[in-house]
Amino acid sequence: MIFNSFAYLLFLPAVFLIYWLVCRNRNSRNWFIVGASWFFYGWWSWKFLSLLILSTVCSFASGLLIGKMLDGQKRKKAKIFLTANIILNLGVLFLFKYFDFFTSSFTALFDAFGIHLDWVSLNLVLPIGISFYTFQALSYSIDVYRGDMAPTRDAGAFFAYISFFPQLVAGPIERATNLIPQFSRVQTFSYSDGVEGMKMILWGLFKKMLVADNCAIAANYVFGNYENVGSLTLWYGVFMFSMQIYGDFSGYSDIAIGSARLFGIRLMQNFHTPYFSRSIKEFWRRWHISLSSWLRDYLYYPLGGSRCGKHRHARNLFIVFLASGLWHGANLTFLCWGAYQAIFIIPGIYLKRLGKVDVNYSRAKHLAAIFCTFIIVMIGWMVFRAPDMSTAADFLIRMFSGIAGNNLPEKSALIWVAALLSSDFFMQDRRHGLDFPEKGIWKYRAFRWLTYVILFMAVLIFSGSEKQFIYFQF
Repeated sequence: MIFNSFAYLLFLPAVFLIYWLVCRNRNSRNWFIVGASWFFYGWWSWKFLSLLILSTVCSFASGLLIGKMLDGQKRKKAKIFLTANIILNLGVLFLFKYFDFFTSSFTALFDAFGIHLDWVSLNLVLPIGISFYTFQALSYSIDVYRGDMAPTRDAGAFFAYISFFPQLVAGPIERATNLIPQFSRVQTFSYSDGVEGMKMILWGLFKKMLVADNCAIAANYVFGNYENVGSLTLWYGVFMFSMQIYGDFSGYSDIAIGSARLFGIRLMQNFHTPYFSRSIKEFWRRWHISLSSWLRDYLYYPLGGSRCGKHRHARNLFIVFLASGLWHGANLTFLCWGAYQAIFIIPGIYLKRLGKVDVNYSRAKHLAAIFCTFIIVMIGWMVFRAPDMSTAADFLIRMFSGIAGNNLPEKSALIWVAALLSSDFFMQDRRHGLDFPEKGIWKYRAFRWLTYVILFMAVLIFSGSEKQFIYFQF
C-alpha cells in the first residue's frame, strides 16, 4: 500500500477512527496499530510479513536476554545475545539484498584470472522496507547493550515500534529511545496534532505528486535516451532527477510524519532544505537525517569517529560513506556514489578550513557555495541513477562535451520545482512548507485555508503519472 493511493485514502481514516473511538486503552491501541501495520505491509506481499515478524520477535527477545545478563553482571553473555541478533538481522538482509551481488562480483573476479566458478544465483525478490526495519531492530539491541535504555517488557509497545505503518517501509529510521516511550504511555487526542498532521500530509503529497512525479517524466526520458540528446538536455535530466528524488523521498517522509501525528506520535525530521547546503558535509546533515545519524551513532563512533589520528578519521568517514552507498542497493554505482561523497568531505580533515562556511561571508559567497554544492550533489545523483558505471562514465563525458541537439522535455514541471525551492528558501526556519507564521496575510484563517484548498486541487489536477516511491526499492 502506498501513500498516494486510493487504498491508503480509505485505510488511514479507518485506522484513525478505530484507534481513537474504539480502542480505549494503551495496550489495545498498540496491538491495533500492530495489526493495522501488518495489514498495511501485507497489502504488498503477505509472504514477506514473516520476515518482519521474525525480526521483531528475535529483537524483542534479545533485548530481554541482554538486559537480564547485564543485570547479572554477565556482560560477555549479553554480548553473545547481541551478536546473535545482529547476525540474524544482517544475515536476512544480506541474503535478500546482497547475496546475488557478491556472488556475481566474485564470479567476475575469478573469471578475470581464467577461473570459472559456477555460483548459484538466488534471484530473490527484495522485501519492501527491509533495510529500514532491520536498522530499527538492530539499534534497539545495541542501545540496550550500551545501557542507553532499559529493555522493554511491553511487547505491544515494542511491536508497534518496529511495525508502525507510517514509517515502516521507507523511514524515517526511528530509534527505540524515541518511539518506545511514546507507545508506552497513554495517548490523548490533540486537535493541534491532527491539524499539523494533515498539513504535513498535504505538503508531502505536493512534493511527491506535483514535483517528483512530474520531474520523473523528464528524468526518465533523458536517462532512457541519453545517447541521443545534447549536453544541455543531459544536465536538465540530471537536475530533474535531483528534484525528483528530493520531492519523492522528502515527500514520503512528510506524509509519514504527518500520518504519525494523527495518532499522537512524533517522528524525527528526515530532511531540512538540503539543496540550500553550502558544503557536502552540511548536505549530509540535512539529507536523510535518520540514516546519517544512524550510521554516525552505530558505525562511525564505534570505529573511533574523529577521536583518533587524521588517517584513521579519514578511514572511518570513507567506511561510513561506503556503507551508506551499500545500504541503498547492491550495485557498484551505489558504492561509487558513496565514495564520491566521501571525496568531498575527507580533505576537510587535513585542511581544517575546507568545507567550513564563515558566517561573515557575503551573500554572494553564500550563494556561490550553495550553487557549487548543488552541482556536486547533482553529479552524484547521476551516478546514483545510472544502471552501471560504464553508463555513468559515458553520461558524464557527454554532459561536459557540449553536444548539440537539445530539447527540454516536460518544462511545465519547472513551475512546481520553483514553488518547492522558493518554499524551502523562505521557510528554512519553519517545520515544513505549510507551517505558516501567524503574521502578515497568514494570520487570516481564510487565507490559509484558501492556500490549502488550492494546493489540494493542484495535486488532484496536475499530478504526474509516476506512482511508486523511489526509496521503496531500498
